[in-house]
Amino acid sequence: MLNESLNAFHTFVVVAFLFFFGGILGWIIELFFRRFFDKTNADRLWLNPGFLTGPCLPVYGFGAVALFSLSFVDAYIISRGGGGAKYYILMFVVMALVMTLIEFIAGIIFIKGMHIQLWDYRKEPGNIMGIVCPKFTFFWGVLAALYYFFLFPPFWRAVIWFIQHPWFSFFVGMIFGIFIIDCAFSMHLGTVLRKRAKEIDEKSALNLRQIHSYVRHGTSLSKFFSLHSEHYLTSKIEKFEEFIQRSPDSLKKD
Repeated sequence: MLNESLNAFHTFVVVAFLFFFGGILGWIIELFFRRFFDKTNADRLWLNPGFLTGPCLPVYGFGAVALFSLSFVDAYIISRGGGGAKYYILMFVVMALVMTLIEFIAGIIFIKGMHIQLWDYRKEPGNIMGIVCPKFTFFWGVLAALYYFFLFPPFWRAVIWFIQHPWFSFFVGMIFGIFIIDCAFSMHLGTVLRKRAKEIDEKSALNLRQIHSYVRHGTSLSKFFSLHSEHYLTSKIEKFEEFIQRSPDSLKKD
């Protein structure tokens, strides 16, 4: 029983470390992407790419955990004699699809549950609800390949180190606590903003109805001041101009 508890504790520490490392790394990637490559950011401002206040994107955190798990299985299969170019291609395709699925689930949660859309792919061809698209699925595959060849080996060494040094779990727990507080604060802030936006929408709708009422009322009153014909005002102006431009001779004749 004690060994099972220790294994569960080690698993939690490892998953938490991978989650926060991936979330922070993804936040940095998105920060620079939106600063230099995002077409919607025409002024090239530094924008917080996430919903949270702190520098962490949970979708990248879950992606890091998923990629580590898939990489661990792949490393085991390759060590057993598997592998090859076709296998690597298939592996990266699977990783890209898994990351796309995580992105889709996160997008659905934000749109349906919180009425917030943090990213919009509706202008991209082949997109689904503006949440996922083939273009960024390809980018997920590229990131998965970079992760597998460059980040998975040091991650694996870090995992072994964590298991051998359980005292480090204190720092992981502290970061986890900060993350929970940030989630609660951001959720509360989002609720307040949605409530305020709803109030503004209701006031705007009321003002719009009042304007329509004034327009209809004004239209009904304008019938009392209606012109006799379509060219009534034009004819009066022309006659006034003729009066102004009359010569002295014409005045004598009058």
